[in-house]
Amino acid sequence: MTTSVLHAPPTRIRRANVAVVEQTAADELPAIQALWPAFERVVGLRGRRMFARVDERAGTYTVCTPVKPGDEDLGLATGVLPGGWYLRGALLGDPAVIYGRIADGMAELRRVAAVAKERPLVEYYRRHGHIELWVPIVV
Repeated sequence: MTTSVLHAPPTRIRRANVAVVEQTAADELPAIQALWPAFERVVGLRGRRMFARVDERAGTYTVCTPVKPGDEDLGLATGVLPGGWYLRGALLGDPAVIYGRIADGMAELRRVAAVAKERPLVEYYRRHGHIELWVPIVV
């Protein structure tokens, strides 16, 4: 039996579309590691909910945060965090450890549901040491 990397059994959630400001890079670790601090410097962290979208078909990784008043002055692209049904799992612990478990957590979620491949995978950075993983599902 395989040990789960997820904190608890996954749950189904339904989300609405959310307008976001965003920056995109290649879905490659060095590009992702450079993207996050650059994005955080532009938008700031205070009062922000931080997400990432992974478009596996395009090979892109997009960091984003819901639009707030004044964001039009930041010079960032705007987009949409797609709504719909997702299977949600959570990673808890030291960030340096759980960042390395994101791919395994996404794979674990994909194994237990019919994936809606036209929508991206989502990482929601709920708080320090807590990442929610959302896999889009067919309902």
